Amino acid sequence: MAAVVFFNQGWFLKQYDKLCSMYYIHKGDKAFKKLKLQRAIDHYNTALKLYPEHYSAWFNLGNIYVAYEDYYSAVDAYEQAFNYNPKMMIARMNYGIVSAEKLGDFDGAIDQYNEIIKTKRHLISIPFVYSNRKSYKANKGIAYYNMGVAYRQKSLYSGDDWRLQRQYLEKAIEAYKNAVKILKKDYDARYNLALAYHLIGDYNNAGLTYCKAIQLEPMNYEAHYNLAILLRHLKYYKESLDELEKATMLITDSQGNSARQRYVFDVMNDVTRTILYDEENDPMIDKIDDEKIPLASMTYINGKLVASEALDKAILKNFRTCGSREIFLDND
Repeated sequence: MAAVVFFNQGWFLKQYDKLCSMYYIHKGDKAFKKLKLQRAIDHYNTALKLYPEHYSAWFNLGNIYVAYEDYYSAVDAYEQAFNYNPKMMIARMNYGIVSAEKLGDFDGAIDQYNEIIKTKRHLISIPFVYSNRKSYKANKGIAYYNMGVAYRQKSLYSGDDWRLQRQYLEKAIEAYKNAVKILKKDYDARYNLALAYHLIGDYNNAGLTYCKAIQLEPMNYEAHYNLAILLRHLKYYKESLDELEKATMLITDSQGNSARQRYVFDVMNDVTRTILYDEENDPMIDKIDDEKIPLASMTYINGKLVASEALDKAILKNFRTCGSREIFLDND
């Protein structure tokens, strides 16, 4: 036995270090859960000196460094995590997000998103018990979406080189299109696809995709507002005003009297003036609405009128309805 230990002492020492490392990782995990972040960092670093291959500890370190806004240390930790476990997709995803959003390393981010998309994982499905099919597809969809964001950000840093801007926007559009094939009900993917179409000058696809985003999340103001700007550019002023009114109501409801709200008001006033001085139209006829809100739709509680469930549904239907969709279908 002594001879076995003597000739394999390197292996035994490594196992001893690994065992000690597990103890410090356990302490690091406990400190992390209690948000004692500096103590967690100390325990994880001690553990990783003894056993550097523990990729989960590297991943947790990366998350803590993000909390401290030490982004360079964060991406180094994430890189260690997926170097030791190449199929640790969440480490690659976080590396990409931090690299693009915080460090401006768009190419580094795109490389990791490509690795996520290329990585093949065995699909496991046990009926009524477990399936990784959905999470695997979702990861690919999110990777495509984040890739689109990174390419759009690259376009913003291309200066006045419109050729280069267009090239990156086209890549962003391709990534977003792949994302929405997987994330079919995701508002952000649709909205950003519409925005990329808008920026590149593909107004029909932009309008139709804004409308799709509005159908998915009718109470988000961004798609209403951007659609209004697009319609104003195309000189559909009344349709633009309709979307601006919705955007203004949504900003008022969610953000109060913000600078963004005041800006939308200014744009809406500009569109309104354009309509009023348009001699080819009679805006007053279109703005009059003979349908009154029925009294049965309102409930009087504690001195206040409160909308009933029926009225709530009517309001939601109004916000979800994209009245200008036919414009883009006719021009398609």
